[in-house]
Amino acid sequence: MDFSPTMDDTSGGRDRHTWTARHYRPPWWLRGAHGQTLAGKFLRPAPDSMLETERLETSDGDFLDIAWMPETDPNAPLVLVLHGLEGHTRRGYMVQTFLALADCGMRAVGMNFRGCSGEMNRKPRFYHSGETEDLGFVFGLLRRRFPTRPLMAIGFSLGGNILLKFLGERGANDTPAFSAAVAISVPYDLSAGADALERRGMTRVYAGYFLRSLVGKVRAKKEILANVLDLEAVWASATIRDFDDAATAKLHGFAGAEDYYHKSSSRRFVQSIRVPTLLIHARDDPFLAAAALPLPTIEANSFLTLVLTDRGGHVGFLEGGLPWNPTFWVEEQIASFLVHCHQGASTTNPDATPILPGWVDPNTENL
Repeated sequence: MDFSPTMDDTSGGRDRHTWTARHYRPPWWLRGAHGQTLAGKFLRPAPDSMLETERLETSDGDFLDIAWMPETDPNAPLVLVLHGLEGHTRRGYMVQTFLALADCGMRAVGMNFRGCSGEMNRKPRFYHSGETEDLGFVFGLLRRRFPTRPLMAIGFSLGGNILLKFLGERGANDTPAFSAAVAISVPYDLSAGADALERRGMTRVYAGYFLRSLVGKVRAKKEILANVLDLEAVWASATIRDFDDAATAKLHGFAGAEDYYHKSSSRRFVQSIRVPTLLIHARDDPFLAAAALPLPTIEANSFLTLVLTDRGGHVGFLEGGLPWNPTFWVEEQIASFLVHCHQGASTTNPDATPILPGWVDPNTENL
């Protein structure tokens, strides 16, 4: 794909930035929210032999590991991709996104948050849902290395919250960091997301999985954290909220879990985003109910495009007629949107609902 001709889309506006999402059709064999969520994790192949890891030394004496896809077209956008809570760059949804971008001629680079690349970071601090300094550090490095190349960004779940907060913090008062962005299954309201993970049933299973991983990281660094945290309170954490109160908040300068959730939730920042940004969310996302989405704020911002599907779970969105050969709708939409933003070309599809920035796509199964 030739990326030589470009068009500046950063000014946004409903009259200039049109794009069409292909209608999402959940397969007959995978219609439930939890099935989609689990299948999204276990049925996405993750071939990672093509990834090359680079270690970046940070100014505070720590490090970040980033993973590069091979170069494609040096005129094409470079796309930074952020993973979710306790994820990493070799997760299936990350690798499938890298491959979808490569199919369109774009090069991806994945960012591992501190302590997520398979090696524990050096400093007491970790990462959290509102930590944008490391993202700013990586963005600055990419901009210095590629001063004229278009930079775009994608964030999944927690990574999407970080990305939206970062974009909102920069707002209209600075040169846009990225020329376009996509955020998938974002917990816009972190307190509501914590509430969702405290419900009975499968959501408690998800919470237990995350909690074991997070507490395990504190155990791995207990020698350097013993004088920073009340470790007994960390070990006693029964919920994500308990852990955030005992560890996340104290390690990162918040008064407690609620203070952390309030200051870090991306819903407080989306109104200030001035970069064409695609938001994809499922109404049945078990990590955040659709009622917690900041819909009026999104609708009022002409730089935002929301695709809200009835089904899809959390970072699921699988399609396909057979369980052993699924296809990945969300990766396709990500690549389509970013190609459109870069080329300034209008994408049409008679089987889809036209989307304009600020519009909410009903995308119901009966369309």
